[in-house]
Amino acid sequence: MQFTKRLRGPIKRGEVTTSIRIWQRPHVSVGNRYVLEEGHIVVDKLRKIDFEDITPALARESGFMGVADLLKTAKHGSGEIVYLIEFHYERPN
Repeated sequence: MQFTKRLRGPIKRGEVTTSIRIWQRPHVSVGNRYVLEEGHIVVDKLRKIDFEDITPALARESGFMGVADLLKTAKHGSGEIVYLIEFHYERPN
């Protein structure tokens, strides 16, 4: 999973633990680890949601100022399926 530079600090501090992605199909799997700088993102949950489920509160929880800000980043290519990803950051040993 890739994250913008401005989100990496909050993710590493545990302040951001959700991500909204708009894909054609899932690009991550529950339980898998994805490199983020010196540590890893571990996907805890992955589920489809509707566009209407993207609230301002969920956008802020995902590290964005609001829904419009989130949608600028969340859409990848021609994807139309909205996924809510819950994760945690693992520091290196």
